[in-house]
Amino acid sequence: MLDFAWNSGVRTFLSKNQRVIWAAAMIGCVGALISLVNPAGGHRPHRILVDTDVDTDDVSALLYLLKQDATQFDLRAITVNTNGWSEAGHAINHIYDILFMMDRDDVPVGVGGEGGILPNGTILPNVGGYQPLIDQGMSTAGECRYRQAIPVSQRGRLDVNSNYGLRKAFLPQGGRRYTPLQQPTAQQVMIDAISSGPTTVFLMGAHTNFAIFLMNNPHLKKNVKHIYAMGGSVRPNCQKNEGSDNSRDCSYIGNLYPQDSNPYAEFNIFSDPFAAYKVLHSGIPFTLIPLDATNTIPVSKSFFMEFERRQDTYEAKYCFQALKTIRDTWSSNIFHEQYCMWDSFMVGVALSIMRNLHYHNGENEFAEMRYMNITVVTSNQPYGTLDGSNPLITGYSMPKFNVHKNGVHSGHVQMGMQDPFCLQKGKGICQDGYTKEDAGEDAVRVLVAVKAKTNYDKGISFGRGFYRDFLHVINSPERTGRFDIRRQYPFHKEVLYKPDFGKRMRGKPTVFDMDMSAGDFLALLYLLKLPVELIDLKGILISPTGWATPATIDVVYDILHMMGRDDIPVGLGEAFAVGQANPSFAAIGDCKYSKAIPHGSGGYLDSDTLYGLARDLPRSPRRYTPENSVKFGAPIDTDNPELRQPSARDVWKSIADSLDPGSKITVLTNGPLTNLAQIILSENASSMIQEVYIVGGHVGKANDNSKGNIFTVPSNEYAEFNMFLDPLAAREVFTSSLNITLVPLQMQRSVNSFNTILIRMNATTQTPELVFARRLLLRLWQLQQEHYRYHHMDIFLGEILGAVILAGNSHLNQTFMSKPLKVFADGDIKTVGEINVDEEEGKKVNVLENINPEAYYDHFTRVLGDHRQSAILGSFHEQERLWTSGPESMNIDHNQNL
Repeated sequence: MLDFAWNSGVRTFLSKNQRVIWAAAMIGCVGALISLVNPAGGHRPHRILVDTDVDTDDVSALLYLLKQDATQFDLRAITVNTNGWSEAGHAINHIYDILFMMDRDDVPVGVGGEGGILPNGTILPNVGGYQPLIDQGMSTAGECRYRQAIPVSQRGRLDVNSNYGLRKAFLPQGGRRYTPLQQPTAQQVMIDAISSGPTTVFLMGAHTNFAIFLMNNPHLKKNVKHIYAMGGSVRPNCQKNEGSDNSRDCSYIGNLYPQDSNPYAEFNIFSDPFAAYKVLHSGIPFTLIPLDATNTIPVSKSFFMEFERRQDTYEAKYCFQALKTIRDTWSSNIFHEQYCMWDSFMVGVALSIMRNLHYHNGENEFAEMRYMNITVVTSNQPYGTLDGSNPLITGYSMPKFNVHKNGVHSGHVQMGMQDPFCLQKGKGICQDGYTKEDAGEDAVRVLVAVKAKTNYDKGISFGRGFYRDFLHVINSPERTGRFDIRRQYPFHKEVLYKPDFGKRMRGKPTVFDMDMSAGDFLALLYLLKLPVELIDLKGILISPTGWATPATIDVVYDILHMMGRDDIPVGLGEAFAVGQANPSFAAIGDCKYSKAIPHGSGGYLDSDTLYGLARDLPRSPRRYTPENSVKFGAPIDTDNPELRQPSARDVWKSIADSLDPGSKITVLTNGPLTNLAQIILSENASSMIQEVYIVGGHVGKANDNSKGNIFTVPSNEYAEFNMFLDPLAAREVFTSSLNITLVPLQMQRSVNSFNTILIRMNATTQTPELVFARRLLLRLWQLQQEHYRYHHMDIFLGEILGAVILAGNSHLNQTFMSKPLKVFADGDIKTVGEINVDEEEGKKVNVLENINPEAYYDHFTRVLGDHRQSAILGSFHEQERLWTSGPESMNIDHNQNL
């Protein structure tokens, strides 16, 4: 009865209110539908993740993407692949500054990661994309078989890391920066972005990061809607490019150089062929924009001229200036045929396809498309070979990643650009990284761009549809950049700070040769604080063969600017250790020794950013730039040839020429001896050198059997890094007639107490330079305690000792002993870089044997705390206040205390 009454009541209520409920239900349905569409009336915006190697064309592509309508295309994340054209530290800060300019600090950026891959193929969490999959292990140090194809210096990583010298000069600086152990990793950023919803992935470099993601997170594969990749080369394309009388050589399908070992591969796929194979064969819909298509859309003369006329936004100016610098410094006169719109074209094609998803064959505005059956070649026949070249097979009873012992991954894997296997009868035969058409079971059906579409608008002089769209988008006033560095601050002005020493007597003419490790910067600050009557620092030579990459020279310029010493010239040394450059193409080379330096934490990543603190330094007007002149061998004079980056030899020669008659130079070298060896070989400079102080080497084996510090090469027990990284240069120096004082590893270890020196610093007068040095030392100490990748941080603290010994303070109670020393420079990697006492063949060297550590700590901190010759600008924050409020607010005397 009660049930009946209740049901009857409900029926009555529903009868009276059914129209209201129906209306509410309809509103709810409409609301649900509204939640699926954007205000423009389309579907939800396409969520996009970009994985990039931050090459210059990637920058243009990224800015083109950031300019799109956010209701259509939503950039959710960026991950940086450093297994190609960029280094991790420079790339991450570069991306942060671009996003800051474009008001997109909401976009997470991931790089690297300190996981590893076990010998059985187990991938630990957060593996960094520092090396190709087949060379990944438990360390970020390792081989460079594919990376070897990319130039290290000009037209390579040096230019890309500095964006051809424009990055620091143009981009504003936001609040985000790389910080050790706090930087989001590429894998975590991918997991977060893709797990939160259906995502389209753009691959603009090697596929390492994304392959690791797919292999470690198969459950998230369903959330990847589509993959668009620029890379590979399927078929030769020999048609003439616009405005060209020359055609490409049809025998070369790829774009590696030199091409004689592998004429089939393209850089992005060659950088990690096995990763590209795994991505292609993942089962996710895949669209490829290969060289076949990008070769048909070069940066033509007509497009370049139109771009020069149309620079209405900050992002347009930035892209064009980078492009122009590349054009002006191109090594031949066919830039407009060779340099293409690689990644920006890929993004344009991808976005156009995504706008037209109601079509099913990849119809779009910019490229002709075709379905093809392709695969990625990862090894060379005969398969099943056991020649030691293949890390997936060699040394394993069960091959890594479950590959088959006689399958397509089991052949010879290219070892480098001069692999003898790949050069047979003068012809390159290796195909690693070739995106090859294949009719077999290994083939995957892929949508492939074959060529750029012609622009049918007769009012446009340049003949490709994408040219017009790119210029329209990049110059659009919508979603434009907020400012460049000059417009960020109302009183921005670039000023060079140079001291006026007047008639003060100059002390010992000194040249500091450094490899830009953390300890080298501390030693540089100390040298800059010494009275000019004692040490007259004439110049700095930079060795890129050590702990930092060449583009980190900008940090040296910033230190000098901070200290008011923009008068000191800085010369950039050779990119490779002696004997490591490719004899037929010097821009590339081997990494036999440099592979011992980690790419990730505790290595290049941290050194390139000075452990995350470099952005706290004031910006110097001086910076690396590839600008050049015919006088120095360039094909043409660039717009500002006076900005040319001098070489180490240039700086040495100018210093030698400026000396008074009879004067000689004292050299302090804190890194590999590459620069010094090159100078004494080419300049016959031994007679110009008074003495050389060398920080490095280990001679403890003969006395106490203590070990060296090559922790990434366990088989080499007794060498020290500076000798190991260029043993041939070390041998050249140690067999010369130079008067050498050695500050060996065991003495550096006697003054490596972080706790002691930090206590001294806390009790000393706080000058800006001491504050910065203390922050750096404190960070090194904390990192050493927090993570095993940083266990070696004390080797940098000991590097300061050479500068202190050079200054010759009597309170240190230092003692020396003359020893006949010989450097092992050839043969087994187990002994390379060792220094032994050899009475018959050794050279007499003054070796530091003893020092008072307590007096050393006191002296170093007292010098940095002295207000004389102190910083002109203490930090970037101080420089910001100067640029924001004007010089009156700061009352800076540029010659104060000098």
